[in-house]
Amino acid sequence: MWFDPKCPWAWIASRWLLEVEKVRDVRVRFHVMSLAMLNDGREGLEEWYAEWLRDTWGPVRVAIAAEQKYGGEVLRDLYTALGTRIHHDKTPVGRPLYLDALAEVGLPADLADAADVTDYDEALRESQHAGLDPVGEDLGTPAIHVPGPNGERIAFFGPVVSPIPRGEEAGRLWDGVLLVAGTDGFFELKRARTRRPITR
Repeated sequence: MWFDPKCPWAWIASRWLLEVEKVRDVRVRFHVMSLAMLNDGREGLEEWYAEWLRDTWGPVRVAIAAEQKYGGEVLRDLYTALGTRIHHDKTPVGRPLYLDALAEVGLPADLADAADVTDYDEALRESQHAGLDPVGEDLGTPAIHVPGPNGERIAFFGPVVSPIPRGEEAGRLWDGVLLVAGTDGFFELKRARTRRPITR
């Protein structure tokens, strides 16, 4: 799964996938992407969304720096630590948030410095392309890659769901995702959102 730590829809999808691990033989691997990078230079963004994107660089850069230095496995716990503060505690995005999240998962505080520099942006760009290029244009996070019927990976944007499916309900949604992934030529199911993201 590719995530931007600030995206509430990615947070919900990630918590769903962790629920799936409890009821299906699945192990989720987390990867970093950036909605700010994805929308950089894009014209016509709604004003509220452009404002919302302004502080998304920091958490993404801290996450990619941690991955580059300590391997992809650190993202599982670091994303949970960042996301819990952002989506549950409503902690403002900034250095105190990064320091608290890093301390919680036992990573060094100096990773917080990555929030304000571009040192890892190329690695971030590569991660983003690996996740989103197979999905298609104009799509962001949540993005997941799932096993297809012949062993290939099938890439999707979504699922966009609220609230978080739990237990066997999470497993049934996973089964459905695999079912449509195995259908040759399947591209999309969509309907208008009628509720805001429920992140707990």
